Amino acid sequence: MQLFYNDQLDQSTTQFTFSEEESKHLIKVLRKKEGELVHITNGRGYLFEAKIINADAKKCKAEIIDTDKKHQKMFWFHLVVAPTKMNDRFEWLLEKATEIGVNEITPIICDNSERKIIKIKRMQKVILAAMKQSLQTYLPLLNDPISYKEFIAKNQKGLLFIAHCEDEEKLDLKRRVAPDKDVTVLIGPEGDFSKNEIKQAYEAGFLPVSLGENRLRTETAAIVTCATITMINNG
Repeated sequence: MQLFYNDQLDQSTTQFTFSEEESKHLIKVLRKKEGELVHITNGRGYLFEAKIINADAKKCKAEIIDTDKKHQKMFWFHLVVAPTKMNDRFEWLLEKATEIGVNEITPIICDNSERKIIKIKRMQKVILAAMKQSLQTYLPLLNDPISYKEFIAKNQKGLLFIAHCEDEEKLDLKRRVAPDKDVTVLIGPEGDFSKNEIKQAYEAGFLPVSLGENRLRTETAAIVTCATITMINNG
């Protein structure tokens, strides 16, 4: 099954027209014809089955024949991570986090951050493509970049963790996470969080966690975190 995306669809939709880009892909690349079925999500949990009624390469039109609402997970996973120095590594991180099942991502700019600007529209496209590729019906929320100071001043819900490299007592993340509980995890830049940032996190209620004995790159730490939380909740 190949999944398409249209955020304008809802329960009341009966017919719709694909964008010119998707129309071309459907008709010219996939060679879809009138009467064939396609699947679309609106990124809010709905999976629509539609029949092509006008196989136009510029304005492909389809009719909704079935609608299914997928249930949202019992927990909300918020990954708060510093952008990596290399842009392609951060794109890879977003792609894999989406495939694994993150709900929300916030890029944070830290004291030791080497990259302070990201192309948010480009990153949204990466997440959207990963959602479609992994056949998910919920599009993760990508927030605008925010300074660490601004983020830590906000009230956060659920279980709160920070993964840093300072040599101090920590529990493994897998021992801290509880099934069906909202969770937020802070992942720092290549140079790690500063001592002051770690102190601020503790004061805001974040607990230190370990991701294992090895020292991990930012993007690797983020993926280990995503995999751990997903496995605990699917166990």
